[in-house]
Amino acid sequence: MDKPVLRKVKAGGEEISFLLERKDVKNLNLRIRYDGGVYVSANVGVPVESVDAFVLKKSEYIKKASGRFKRFAEFGDTSKQYVSGETVYLLGRGLRLKVVKAAETKVFTDGVYIYVETKIPEDFEAKKRLVSRFIDSECKRVFTEILDELYPLVGKYGVNRPQLRVRNMKTRWGSCLPGKGIVTINRRLIEFPRNCIEYVVMHELCHFVHPNHSKEYYGFLGSLMPDWRERKVYLEKRCLK
Repeated sequence: MDKPVLRKVKAGGEEISFLLERKDVKNLNLRIRYDGGVYVSANVGVPVESVDAFVLKKSEYIKKASGRFKRFAEFGDTSKQYVSGETVYLLGRGLRLKVVKAAETKVFTDGVYIYVETKIPEDFEAKKRLVSRFIDSECKRVFTEILDELYPLVGKYGVNRPQLRVRNMKTRWGSCLPGKGIVTINRRLIEFPRNCIEYVVMHELCHFVHPNHSKEYYGFLGSLMPDWRERKVYLEKRCLK
């Protein structure tokens, strides 16, 4: 097939750029990458005019999704120096770093500060590793605790307790593989209040009963977590600030 071709269409006074890929597919397919890039695949027999019309029809969705993905990618990019006074968010609270020279290295928090005790306070990479390990341990502790609390709600429907994985993800707060019994949670969720994390975990657990986003799925989610919409809106608004 030919290389992707860059095309542009005007929608409501704004220009939408997209890459058109010619593939052996039956339908027009639209996808938006994590960086906000728009890609359309179409059979070689589909006229470019039809492709442009398809993109125009999807223009509102494209604008919203592209903007959301771009902001999601920017979220959490704080370029920290790991020096005293910097803020690290845990469970919705901003905790200040306090770097201290000490004979032994360790990281801990008293709920106000995150203490980074290290032999060489000027060693950027060492401090970065220490804080990263601390965040990883908090993710494992908190996410596991929440999974343990929420799992019984779906366990009575014949669902086995899934394995928890924590990953850095570019466009999702969570994902699941019901067939393999795996729930994956975005590491960055540890920055948000506990009720937001609970929403994401419950969202994924419900897919073990309804592996789709059907009316039945949302009805099931609502029966187990009636205020899921409020939690979702709060999470999205905090992410986009």
